[in-house]
Amino acid sequence: MTGKKKAASEGQIEVTLVRKPPTEKLRVVAWSMGLRKLNRTRCYPDRPEIRGMVFAIKDLVKVTERA
Repeated sequence: MTGKKKAASEGQIEVTLVRKPPTEKLRVVAWSMGLRKLNRTRCYPDRPEIRGMVFAIKDLVKVTERA
């Protein structure tokens, strides 16, 4: 098996869409994260690329860290 294994120290973040994206650019970012409707929640590994996507739509989402 050549799949990557998850690091033991890697935490999880929970992202919830709380506001409608006003522009097409923000809509694309939210859609690519799987946030298709308001109040939908997705869990992601706490990694820099995910944090960058969250930063792009920081006014539209609520982020909580999970252990």
